Amino acid sequence: MTAELVRGQNHTLPQTRLEIRVSAGTPVVAGATLGDERGTVRGIEWIAHPGSPQLPGLEVPQQAAADHRLAVDLEALPTGAHRVTVLLALPVGVGGPVRFGAVPAPFVAVTGLDGTEIASFTLTDLDAESAVSALELYRRQDVWKVRAVGQGYAGGLAAMLADQGVTEPAALAGTIQEAVTRGLARSVAPPPPRTPEGDRVRHATGSADHRPTAPSPAPPPSPAPEPPEPLTDPAATGPAHTAQPHTAPGPAAAGPAAAGTSAGGPINYAHPRRQHAAPPSPPPTAPPAQPGQPAQPVAGDATGWSMDERLYNQIWGMFEDLARAVAAYRSAVDFAESRMDQELDRALSDPRNRIGGAGDRAREAARAKRDELTSRAREALDRDLAQLAAEAAVVEPALPAAYAGWGNPVWHAHRIPMEIPMALRIGDLHLPERTDLRIPLLVRLPLERGIWVDSGRAASEAAALMDTDRLRRLAMETAVAHAARLLAVYPPGEFAVHVIDPAGSAAGPLAPLVEAGVLAGPPAAGPGGVAAVLAHLTRRVDLVQMAVRAGAADSLPPDLDTGEQLLVVNDFPHGFDDRAVTQLRYLADEGPAVGVHLLMVADREEASAYGPVLDPLWRSLLRITPVADSHLADPWVGHAWTYEPLTVPPGSRVLEQVLAAVAEARRAAGR
Repeated sequence: MTAELVRGQNHTLPQTRLEIRVSAGTPVVAGATLGDERGTVRGIEWIAHPGSPQLPGLEVPQQAAADHRLAVDLEALPTGAHRVTVLLALPVGVGGPVRFGAVPAPFVAVTGLDGTEIASFTLTDLDAESAVSALELYRRQDVWKVRAVGQGYAGGLAAMLADQGVTEPAALAGTIQEAVTRGLARSVAPPPPRTPEGDRVRHATGSADHRPTAPSPAPPPSPAPEPPEPLTDPAATGPAHTAQPHTAPGPAAAGPAAAGTSAGGPINYAHPRRQHAAPPSPPPTAPPAQPGQPAQPVAGDATGWSMDERLYNQIWGMFEDLARAVAAYRSAVDFAESRMDQELDRALSDPRNRIGGAGDRAREAARAKRDELTSRAREALDRDLAQLAAEAAVVEPALPAAYAGWGNPVWHAHRIPMEIPMALRIGDLHLPERTDLRIPLLVRLPLERGIWVDSGRAASEAAALMDTDRLRRLAMETAVAHAARLLAVYPPGEFAVHVIDPAGSAAGPLAPLVEAGVLAGPPAAGPGGVAAVLAHLTRRVDLVQMAVRAGAADSLPPDLDTGEQLLVVNDFPHGFDDRAVTQLRYLADEGPAVGVHLLMVADREEASAYGPVLDPLWRSLLRITPVADSHLADPWVGHAWTYEPLTVPPGSRVLEQVLAAVAEARRAAGR
């Protein structure tokens, strides 16, 4: 039975290998400090935080998130450690809440590895505090206990670290927040809170459960090392929350319906696909599985308001399942290696084992145990991977065009829709444990952040080996393909594409868009063209913002296009002066909320002369690459995922066919 603790109360822990689960309702930073018998933190090597997430017996997440899992093995803590204090803090400088009093009360639970709750604590009565010592695990007379603390600090992370006895707490707090900013920049946006019944609907029992099968000797999942190239802040990509109707912050369709409601009413930016009714019943289940066998996968095996949303949530469920299954495997392998090292250290610390064959026998026994644990972990992983591969094989052919790759036949029969889909596929993700198991990377529509196609040779190892001109052309072709996908999934005339090509160097890649006649105007070239397009879109953002704030949608000029706008920028910062750079930053920050989005092709090193002025711009964009690169992190355990861009099959004319369909639909609609 779970012990529901109040501030100051303690409870005996029945085991030493634990998970600490945090649910905060808003992204928070999670960390932990180790203390000796007097509670003293001996140094930064006794502090686990997003910039240094692993200590012996302790692992914390690398990213700020609304939900966390911290792994603790009390028997593996460093010698002299008698206390583990769990710390929570609000991230700074990311536009979120600045005090715990403005967010739901965080909930912390200590669980076993099977998820069974041992003790829980809700951190109530917080107000101006932006950091809090949530709870502590401590040892008294060889017995480990948990105590609910709930001590808040209005001075933030630095004040909390200072109270822990950390030297130079402000500097360490800055280091932690910087690591959090990097983590938020490289992470795929986390999903909204789960519904009580869970977002995924599963129809199997026992071994047929789709959740990853973590082998018993493994500690909880551990975050992956941070990849060398962090990703900038992405567009919202988390699973849909089906507990209630959801509205997305971008503008919906253009035209009178999108321009406003009644006279003087606000502009309606609700997602047109959201229904204001209870979700439908779960989809039909698969035929019952044979005893001991996994259930047959079913496309649309998730809750949702429509089949699109069911598939969307199912893909995110597969993403999470794969992340956690691989995390369990990697953690089990690490545990097996650590256990072997500990057994060897104990055996060889006895001088009697250093002579004769005793030492060799100890090594062989330790390695055999390591191999056994690793083998069991791999068997569990292979089962999970096989089940996910079977599910992917069913889901991929059932995807609508917006979720499908260019090679999917659905694109050849695609018709321009009358309403926008929930999301758009912009690539695939995979892990090295099984590279052929690809998870579609979906971004929500309307877009909530811009996209940056990195054309720099330092973007990845593959890019470094490529000719510069070829890489830039490939990056622009990638941008053109994404622009075409966006045009193809919006109703006729409700999505406009503007292009800035200052030097005219992208004429080849832009040819499909230009020849199809689907651009809002000719690609802008030279300083004058750059200034004209930026001024036009800046004016649109200003006017719509003022109309929204004043609740006066009817005051918008009649010639203003209220449909969504995409600005494709090639070869940034070439052709941009300081004023143009300022306008571009403004569009990146303010544009998405009122339907103006940025798709930028750039090499960050070429903009290095601007220094840190452009850092917020890079962080505000979802960074993708024209060649495969491991730069994305999942929001659950922080693996470095390899991103594979979508490519048109060699010799295929699908891109031209899709753009021709867009042009024809516009003509038919009189746009």
